[in-house]
Amino acid sequence: MKLVIQGKNIEITDAIREYVHQKIEKAVNHFQTFTTEVDVHLSVARNPRINPKQTAEVTIYASGAVVRAEESSENLYASIDLVADKIARQLRKYKEKRHEKFHTPVKTMDVLEQEPVASTLIDNDRTPELPSEVVRMKYFAMPPMTIQEALEQLDLVDHDFYMFRNIDTGEINVIYERNHGGYGVIQPRNGNGHTNGKFAEIAHNRRTVESSNKS
Repeated sequence: MKLVIQGKNIEITDAIREYVHQKIEKAVNHFQTFTTEVDVHLSVARNPRINPKQTAEVTIYASGAVVRAEESSENLYASIDLVADKIARQLRKYKEKRHEKFHTPVKTMDVLEQEPVASTLIDNDRTPELPSEVVRMKYFAMPPMTIQEALEQLDLVDHDFYMFRNIDTGEINVIYERNHGGYGVIQPRNGNGHTNGKFAEIAHNRRTVESSNKS
């Protein structure tokens, strides 16, 4: 198992490196059969007086899936402890889902009624604000998957959205948690066979997710 440790605004000392190895290797010890790489990213704010939080983020690549956890506290070692416990729970959840997938019969899912397509995803009275610079870039393999599989991935990456390649259309979609409950899927809206840059928003509940891509 490959373990990579990176730091932002912090020096990765031998003591920190040893502590990370001890905690993270213990957390993934029972899941090494499907764990290929573990990336650990430690960071502190540039001005601790303004933001005293120290963050530990762990990303695990496991048999084509990505499992992620992030925790912050005012002590880096405490953050590492918290994220180690969290990533262990995420891996246990992933293992259980794998077991259910391979040992239970496939059930027909109910297709949910789609909500009206939103004309825009940004309120008219809201001014979009973008960060002044790109502070970090991530690269992930993006194998085609169903929306149900993408929902399972969303539960594992500790984010409120997940980007994936739709197995039915080959297009990039985004599944996300809706503010009022349930989930939504953002898809390119095609007009006359070409993508026109707008997006469709489809609501789903937590238990069953299926999208119809009929044209």
